[in-house]
Amino acid sequence: MSSQVVVEAPGTHRVEEHTPREPGPGEALVAVHAVGICGSDREVYQGNRPEGYVRYPLTPGHEWSGTVAEVGAGVPAGLVGRKVVGEGFRNCQVCDRCHAGETTLCTHGYEETGFTQPGAMAGTLTLPARLLHVLPDDADLTAAALLEPAACIAAAAIKGNALPGERVAVVGTGTLGMFAVQFLKAVSPAELLVVGTRKDREALSRQFGATDFRLKDRELPAGFDVVIETAGSASAARTAASLLRRGGRLVLTGIPAPGADGLDPTDLVVRQLEVHTVFGAPPDAWAHTVRVFGAGLLDPLPLVTHELPLTEFAQAIELVGAGDPKVGKVLLRP
Repeated sequence: MSSQVVVEAPGTHRVEEHTPREPGPGEALVAVHAVGICGSDREVYQGNRPEGYVRYPLTPGHEWSGTVAEVGAGVPAGLVGRKVVGEGFRNCQVCDRCHAGETTLCTHGYEETGFTQPGAMAGTLTLPARLLHVLPDDADLTAAALLEPAACIAAAAIKGNALPGERVAVVGTGTLGMFAVQFLKAVSPAELLVVGTRKDREALSRQFGATDFRLKDRELPAGFDVVIETAGSASAARTAASLLRRGGRLVLTGIPAPGADGLDPTDLVVRQLEVHTVFGAPPDAWAHTVRVFGAGLLDPLPLVTHELPLTEFAQAIELVGAGDPKVGKVLLRP
């Protein structure tokens, strides 16, 4: 017998018996190994996720890893027994953006695992098999549970298009920031700066490949070719832009609160900055992430500080929002 978390409404949840849903045509049933919790899961629980981006009652869980247990009609039987992760966006596959591979821009509306569709905070997850990405047989499934946020940063790294020998920087030292450091390190930059608000993140930043670490409120260098912002505040976006050379490339991945005073458009135009944004990860970013992870160039495990049983969902939510510097990535184990 397995359990599942159900958030009935903001601030109200229960843990109940879970009954797997048999996979239909084109679907796969995955036995969940681990599921991560991020700030958006707290939004779901607290009720401050934007309207249209959550549907109650809901089983959360969009960061997960597992093993395929069963497949439906039309799905290759060889998937059974394979270790997998999976895309969250339930795109339509027929609009022009989906045909272009930009599935996170699907024009048929927003649907995503763990937000509007049942998520992985359960013993099993049934989803379209086309969303699965197969991992190497020797993959560590605990580490792989973090590949969803890594894929979002892979999308940022692809858009930033950092070249060997360029000067690159990351603003933000949370999970996304540490993944950004690893992706940028893999392209052999001449310099890799990390800017944050927590001095205690310097050692981990350097472990992942940073050549320099600065606190955000101190004097910062400039002239960087590519900067990836991961902190999710308007001030972080402004800091990231200030680091760039004229004509430099900025990628924003954080989502500030509504009404934030953001970038100065005059500064963007006069300095001819190239600005990109990321919301979610399209298939090419997922495929890139799995390749980099399989090659040993991405190490998520040092980011995990807590693993709790699924029944401790409430405690896990509190840990994520406590602001304790000792709390990194929190995983739930069904």
